[in-house]
Amino acid sequence: MDKVYPDAASALAGIIKDGQTIAVGGFGLCGIPEALIAALRDSGVKELTAISNNAGVDGFGLGQLLTTRQIKKMISSYVGENKEFERQYLAGELELEFTPQGTLAEKLRAGGAGIPAFFTKTGVGTIVADGKEIREFDGQKYVMERSLVSDVSLVKAWKADKAGNLVYRKTARNFNPNVAMAGKITVVEVEVLVEIGELDPDEVHTPGIFVQRIVVNATPEKRIEQRTVRPSN
Repeated sequence: MDKVYPDAASALAGIIKDGQTIAVGGFGLCGIPEALIAALRDSGVKELTAISNNAGVDGFGLGQLLTTRQIKKMISSYVGENKEFERQYLAGELELEFTPQGTLAEKLRAGGAGIPAFFTKTGVGTIVADGKEIREFDGQKYVMERSLVSDVSLVKAWKADKAGNLVYRKTARNFNPNVAMAGKITVVEVEVLVEIGELDPDEVHTPGIFVQRIVVNATPEKRIEQRTVRPSN
């Protein structure tokens, strides 16, 4: 099966629709699938539930889909850096499910591994645990967290072969491996595409079994979320 598509729009064609749950890799603006997010925006789908550590910034990353009101609910860990996110949430226009960062990563990993739920101490005694089952193990309380599975996952990798085996680059790995695992259908945006057999098996981070579609974006913008420079002397 040929997994390679000519552009981001065709890579999403036929698999996205209103009301879906979409998981998106990245941390801030690091390692986000820029072209796929833009294609999702241009598709016009709406009423989406988006699983992502955060929602980009105003006007870039998932922030674009907030501007166009295509997201109805965010499942996130961090919601700073985005004034439109804050405005919609405080106005009651956007649903938000806060999830501790490590718990969010594990919910995605567990979903990809076929594990329906797990217990963690994180969040016990806080609003994170409201309405959830609490059990005691060895004298300690734990909250049960349900795993996450997305209808479609959008992932950014540095390199892939045509079978969909993925290599991430440095901190851009972040949430991407877990997001890739959690998708019923996973679409990956890569900078470099090589032939099958060119990757050393030891350097593969995500096996191709988790990947259904690939698109090449050789020159992503890679914006810096906050640029800090030292004062001139």
